[in-house]
This record gives sequence, C-alpha cells and structure tokens, in this order.
Amino acid sequence: MKERFLNIIIKLSKKSLKYDDVPVGCIIVKNNKIISKGFNTRQKHKKIINHAEINAILKANKKIKSYFLYDCDMYVTLKPCSMCENIIKQSRLRNVYYLLDKPNNKKEYNKTNILKLDSNFETKYCEIMQSFFNKKR
Repeated sequence: MKERFLNIIIKLSKKSLKYDDVPVGCIIVKNNKIISKGFNTRQKHKKIINHAEINAILKANKKIKSYFLYDCDMYVTLKPCSMCENIIKQSRLRNVYYLLDKPNNKKEYNKTNILKLDSNFETKYCEIMQSFFNKKR
C-alpha cells in the first residue's frame, strides 16, 4: 500500500515543475483511501501559502467537512517546512510520512521580527478571549 502512495506523491511532485516550482507532492489518506492530493502551486497562483501540504489539507477539509483531520495520515515527498508543520499540527493529522529531509545547508530567509505590543488593550482583548473559551467549555 505505501509503495502505491509513494508513487503517487512522486508523480504529483512533477506537476509542480510545470510551473517552475519546487517539486513537492502530497496526499492525505484515511482508512487506506486517498481523500486528497496536492502539489506546490505557489508560482502558478502567486500565493506564498500554496505549498503541497496546505493544498492537500484544504481539499481534505472540504471533502470531510471539517478542519480537523483526525485519523488521517499525510504522505509527502519533502519534510514539511515550519509553516506547513504548524498547519499540520493545527489540523490534527495523525501521522506525517516524508521521503526526503531538506539539506542541512538550506537557509531560512526569515528576517521578520515578531514583537509583542505593549498596550493597555491587552486586558480588553484578554477578556474577549476568556469569554469565548468559557462559552466553549
């Protein structure tokens, strides 16, 4: 079964090459059945988030009508980047299987600073968050 999945993700990765994108292919499987497929389309659609993993997750969400992908596994050609890794965790995928690690010399070109605001609005917003989660629990 896994060999079949690996052939599919490799074939999907080649679709990215048509758009001069990094060749990454991905599928999501539930009960040994493929429920979604994805490949990199960042160059095609000029959208930074169009990684293979995210494309596959969005299709799976639509198919099962939930943003949680409990009991689903992902097969992907390349180890997910930090953005995809966080989205994968949020989507509650059970397992992620990947073929290839990124090279050790791969640089992260992140120069963005993430800074916490110092403001009296923190208390106001904290109340909104607490109220929301209190209603959920």
